Amino acid sequence: MAAEIKPGVKFATTKKPVLVGKVEGFTDDLNDAVLIPNEDGVITAGDDKTVQVWLKRDSGQYWPSICQYVPSQATCIYVCFTSPESRLVFIGLDNGTVMEFNLAPDCNKLEHKRDYLSHVGRVTGVYCEKGRVLSVSRDKTFQWADVRKGEVVASHTFVAWCTALQFDSLTDHAFVGDYSGQITMLKCSGANNLSLVTTFKGHSGSIRSLLWNPHTSYLFSGSFDQNICLWDIAGKKGTVYELQGHKGKVTGLAYLNRSKQLISGGEDSVLVAWNIQAERLQTPDWKESDFCEICKKPFFWNLRAMMENKTIGQRQHHCRACGKAACDKCSSRKTPLPKMGFEFEVRVCDPCFSVITQQDRESLASFHEAKHSVVTVHLDETRSLLVTVGSDRLIKIWDISALNQITPTN
Repeated sequence: MAAEIKPGVKFATTKKPVLVGKVEGFTDDLNDAVLIPNEDGVITAGDDKTVQVWLKRDSGQYWPSICQYVPSQATCIYVCFTSPESRLVFIGLDNGTVMEFNLAPDCNKLEHKRDYLSHVGRVTGVYCEKGRVLSVSRDKTFQWADVRKGEVVASHTFVAWCTALQFDSLTDHAFVGDYSGQITMLKCSGANNLSLVTTFKGHSGSIRSLLWNPHTSYLFSGSFDQNICLWDIAGKKGTVYELQGHKGKVTGLAYLNRSKQLISGGEDSVLVAWNIQAERLQTPDWKESDFCEICKKPFFWNLRAMMENKTIGQRQHHCRACGKAACDKCSSRKTPLPKMGFEFEVRVCDPCFSVITQQDRESLASFHEAKHSVVTVHLDETRSLLVTVGSDRLIKIWDISALNQITPTN
C-alpha cells in the first residue's frame, strides 16, 4: 500500500521503529499475530481458517513451518509458555469455540489438545492463567472455563458485543471492553466465583483495544472514536487521561516498561509513541450555558434573550482547555494541548489562548509511519520487537530498540 500523506502529522526522523521483517503471501484477511517467545517466529490467525507458524530462515525471510486448518475463521491468539514441554497456544474462532494447542519445541507441530465450547459468536479475546481459560465474544458474554474439566464454570452477560479482554493475574481482575464504549471490571475468585466490580465510561465509540499494565496499574483503552484513555486504576483511583493523536480507529496498544511509553497503532497507518511519565492533566467537563461565558451573548436557542437584546443568537462551542461554553468569535483560536492529550490543534477560548505558552505546546508523543492500516499489534519487549498486522494482509516486524532506550523527562 502506498504511503499516505496525513495533514497535521509530523513524523519522527530519528529514534524510530526499524522494519526488520515481513510475513506475506496471505490470501485472506488477517485477524491476529503474535511473536513466539524465544523464537524467531510468528503465529498468525486469519479468515482463511488457518493458524500458521512462520519461522525466520537464514535468508532473513519468514517461511511457513505449520499450517493448521481450523473449523472456522481464526480470530484471536493467546500464547502461554510455562516450560519447554508446555507451550500452549489458544485460538479463538468465529463460531465461538476456543481451541487449545501445544506447540512442539522445534515449532514444526501444533498438537490439538482440547476445544472449549464457550460461545455461540465470534471470539474477540482469550486469556489463560491459573487453570482458567477466559474469553469474550460477540455473543455478549464473558466465559470462564476450567482447563481440567474443559467446560465453562462461570459467565457474565453484557448488553453489547464484547470486543476486547485483559486480565490482571495478580489480583484476578478481568477488564472487558464492549461495542457500546464501556469497560467492565470483573473479579474472578475461588473455584468459580465471578462478580461485577465496576464500569468505566470515557469513550463515545466502541472499544477496539485494551491493555493492562500491572507495573503501573494503568489500563489503556483504544476506541472507534480515535481516542485513547489512560485509566489510573490504583494510583489515583479513577483518574482518567485522554490521548488524542490518531485520525482513525485505535486498533492496537503496547507498553514499553523500560522507557515508560505507550505505543498505539491505528487505521490511519500511524504508530504513536506516548510519553506516559510526563505530567498530564485531565480534560475538563464541558459546561452548558445559555450565554457565551466570555462575551455574554446568547446562544441561538435562547430566544428570550435574543428578543430582549435584539440580537442574533450565537452557535455554542467549548474550550478544550477550560471547558467553558463560548461563541465562535470568543473561541476562534486553535492550539495543541499535549498535557491534556491533544497532540493536534483544538479550539480554545481567547482567555486560555493568551496564557498558553510555547512550552505548553511541546509534543509529548512521537509519530511514525507504519505504511499500512493496523489491525492489531503485539510486543516482545525482551527482544524490543513489535509486530503489526495490517488490513493489507501483511505482517510487519519492527525493531523498537531506539524507542525502548528513551528515558523521556517532563
